[in-house]
Amino acid sequence: MSLRGFHLFFITLATIFCALVAVWAFMLNVDEEGLLLKVIGGLCALAALVLPVYGVYFYRKAKNLII
Repeated sequence: MSLRGFHLFFITLATIFCALVAVWAFMLNVDEEGLLLKVIGGLCALAALVLPVYGVYFYRKAKNLII
């Protein structure tokens, strides 16, 4: 696996992880009412939206590189 492929794989895994943490923080963990949990959930939800955009940007940019 090339470095480019590993990077795209890692972005995909990070996106899935952030989405699952956001779901856990907002929907599955209703017993906790802490502010920190909501902040972490919000940051992970934001990352789950931004990481695929970065992945597409990286894929388009890396497609033109000759490594």
